[in-house]
Amino acid sequence: MNKALLVILLTVMLDAIGIGLIFPILPALLREVGHTSDISTILGVMLALYSACQFLFSPILGVLSDRFGRRPVLLISLAGAAIDYVVMAFAPELWLLVLGRAIAGITSANMAVATAYITDISTEEERARRFGLFHAMFGIGFIIGPVVGGILGDIWLRSPFLLAALLNTVNFAMALFVLPESRKGQRDTRFTLDTLNPFKPLAWAFAFKALLPLIAIYLIMNLVGTVYGSTWAIFSEDVYAFNGMLIGLSLGAFGLFHALAQAFVTGPAVAKLGERWALVVGMAFEIGAMLTLAFATHGAALFIMAPIFALGGIGMPALQSLTTRQVSSELQGQLQGVLASVVSLAAVFGPLLFSNIYHSIRGTWPGGIWLVAMVIYLAALPLMLTIKSKPIEHQDGS
Repeated sequence: MNKALLVILLTVMLDAIGIGLIFPILPALLREVGHTSDISTILGVMLALYSACQFLFSPILGVLSDRFGRRPVLLISLAGAAIDYVVMAFAPELWLLVLGRAIAGITSANMAVATAYITDISTEEERARRFGLFHAMFGIGFIIGPVVGGILGDIWLRSPFLLAALLNTVNFAMALFVLPESRKGQRDTRFTLDTLNPFKPLAWAFAFKALLPLIAIYLIMNLVGTVYGSTWAIFSEDVYAFNGMLIGLSLGAFGLFHALAQAFVTGPAVAKLGERWALVVGMAFEIGAMLTLAFATHGAALFIMAPIFALGGIGMPALQSLTTRQVSSELQGQLQGVLASVVSLAAVFGPLLFSNIYHSIRGTWPGGIWLVAMVIYLAALPLMLTIKSKPIEHQDGS
């Protein structure tokens, strides 16, 4: 593995750890600075704001990296993230914490720059494997982050922010002293509304009737996927009286089993069942896990159900594979842009939806949030009947 790729992959992993560190302690911190016990709505707003800033600024950072080079944009975003986490560690007021999360969302858009860097240094034959490494390193970071954040948060509530700042500082140092530039800036790169519009890929997708049900299913699945980040920590506090360490461990277990299922179960399941049935089976596992969690009365359920939730994850790769069959090879790049936009939009609206629903049912039946998510998930089943069974060989969107 060459040095530049290794540094970028380490940067991705450390960035994911920094993001994951914050999840277990956010509810307790919001209670401290907001001086209220009911923080489900503001938690959803903060998660949505983070995702919205990431969604809006990813194309901007991408164009900036085309204009000025990858390395300067990466350095500025890493330095900004480190400073932002320090500010958040000592934020005395709620508004400053909210502002800090917005800035964190902007700086986290550097993942678009990291993927562009990998594209620059990789041949076409190498890109798929290297993007797989990219996602693997991000997943590893997201397993480590919540566990460490939960443990540190029990010692001092704000310490995970300081560790996140330190990790971003390490990232900055690696990028400054070790990482070479992969692509010099192009002076002829121009900022236009067209290139900076994050909604542009979605408009293209509406020209493909065969894609619409698949994209709708993809949106539903990603929307439901946000229920975990939006309510897992506060639900486990409310129902099972988990502390930061247990929240972090449960999130880490969730991430670990999900990574194992993606690595060792998805491929064989799709090969044996086919994409459609792998999608159905994955959905069945996730629905069953949500139904169980809605009525579970012991905190051990969060750990016991982690493998079942993970098996639910085999449906997403199967869906992505089905989706890629609907357009020709020349349009796969645009299709991936559409799917990325769908993920971003789900990450913006999902936390707002689920946090407000949880706020309304928290005092009567917190477990009802899993039934709500399950009902939304079930809406994807009728759409599967409209999926074309044969791939489209040629499609230009006209």
